[in-house]
Amino acid sequence: MASSVKLLSNLLDYCTEKNRVIAKNISNLATEGYQRQDVIFKDVLNESSSSLMKVSNSKHITSMQEQTEGTSKFEYVNDNSEDMVSGINNVNIEREMSELAENTLRFKFASKRVGDYYRSMQNVIRGGGR
Repeated sequence: MASSVKLLSNLLDYCTEKNRVIAKNISNLATEGYQRQDVIFKDVLNESSSSLMKVSNSKHITSMQEQTEGTSKFEYVNDNSEDMVSGINNVNIEREMSELAENTLRFKFASKRVGDYYRSMQNVIRGGGR
């Protein structure tokens, strides 16, 4: 279960960063020449699978923290499409708002699951409600 909490923590980090990028896109809706940006959660599967591996010696595989230290988990990309949806740039407010709603739901799900995990751990520590 602790590994799934780490994955959910990574998802919360992604949702936070995605929200910042969406807010930046919305705030630049009327900025001439602005290119819409997006954030990609790179190497999620690789990081997740390496964190779940069992090794016989700690020297065989570096820890996930050592692998990701100094590197960003996220990749930022510019949307180079030529569609001038707003007439000024390629930011589509309907798309941004739907991505914001989706991202909010994803964040609420992950935060609820993490909260549930820590509440159950707290219950165990207290002796199961005795």
